Amino acid sequence: MTKTLLATALLAAAGFAQAQSATYSIDPTHTFVTFEAKHFGTSTLRGRFDRKEGTVQFDRAGKSGKAQIAIDMASVSTGVGPLDGHLKSKDFFDAAANPSATFVADKFVFDGDKVTEVAGALTMMGKSNPVTLKASNFNCYQSPMLKREVCGGDFETTIARSQWGMAYGLPGIPDNIRLLIQIEAIKQ
Repeated sequence: MTKTLLATALLAAAGFAQAQSATYSIDPTHTFVTFEAKHFGTSTLRGRFDRKEGTVQFDRAGKSGKAQIAIDMASVSTGVGPLDGHLKSKDFFDAAANPSATFVADKFVFDGDKVTEVAGALTMMGKSNPVTLKASNFNCYQSPMLKREVCGGDFETTIARSQWGMAYGLPGIPDNIRLLIQIEAIKQ
């Protein structure tokens, strides 16, 4: 009888631990992937990608998570049409041959129940490189409109574009690009 109770308790605990993990869908209306680059050492050029989608699996109790986010490279927008066209060309993103970039993360770092860092691989232009996003803000809340939990925050990193084969304009156009990701995801 004691073995049966112990086995039942272990199965219940395992089920409870698994129940803590939840899947969240990226809210495209509250998620933005933006970038910043110095323009020949003068002003800061800013742009964003207007189309993105993905999911996040998140377990606060287990201090773990996974994420997969796809970015439509043809949706790049700087507010300057000719520049957007140049960024889509072979000189930069080569959006015709490489229509999407993906970030797949499998390491979440926590401070209490707050995510402080997300590490994974960014695949762009057929090349994958490790990327770690640092959180400057993270929170979850119960949405009064959706009646579901929403989690998100502000994340950032700096990448060297040459790691993905974007060497156009070097060294006049800097290699280092600052990525800023504002993300909100809705519990499913």
